[in-house]
Amino acid sequence: MRRTGRATALLVVLGAVLAVLGAGPAQAAGYRYWSFWEGSGSGWTYATQGPSLVRPDDGTVQGFRFSVSEDSQDSAKPRRAPAFTKICADTPAEDGTKRIALVIDPGTTADAPAGETPPALRTACARVDPDASAAEALASVAKPLRYSSDAMLCAITGYPVSGCGEQVSGDGHGTPAASASASPAGSAAATGSGGSGGPSAGVLVGVGAVLLLGIAAVVQARRRRG
Repeated sequence: MRRTGRATALLVVLGAVLAVLGAGPAQAAGYRYWSFWEGSGSGWTYATQGPSLVRPDDGTVQGFRFSVSEDSQDSAKPRRAPAFTKICADTPAEDGTKRIALVIDPGTTADAPAGETPPALRTACARVDPDASAAEALASVAKPLRYSSDAMLCAITGYPVSGCGEQVSGDGHGTPAASASASPAGSAAATGSGGSGGPSAGVLVGVGAVLLLGIAAVVQARRRRG
């Protein structure tokens, strides 16, 4: 009977460990959206404000990239250098206006929603009023634009046709995010995954706790036997 009790305890421990490990880590989720970038001689910097709030100076470069990313740290940059003199070479300066160079990168087929094909990357030089925002500069050269009710940029030149900041699972399928406008910057934390694909800290702690309980059960069984 004592041996049976010990074997039962070990089986319970083993079953609990396998159950915890079998659950596995959730696949890291990302968000499919248009990210906004500010260009400089050193490259691209993820914008800290939305395009409707940024009022760039004459001679600056603004970038837009459509992609799937977990947060701003791994978001894909526009695939064209922010070269103002090249993009606006055929648009001379005029008094009472400013020129904003734009790089519009719809991304790759891997980032595209199901059934859609991304248009080609393009650049444009927008001539706008001196107090115009980046969003107004974009609207002057890339209509139609589509925004969500909370002012998140959803589509440029009609791409994508539908969807706006939807959450995308690790298998590439998307579901609408509850608060897409705020989620891209913190989605990695929300999923509890650092993107490594291995067990999370919570899973490892849980396994350790189960093993400790199992050891205690075995020790107790041995004491009873003795």
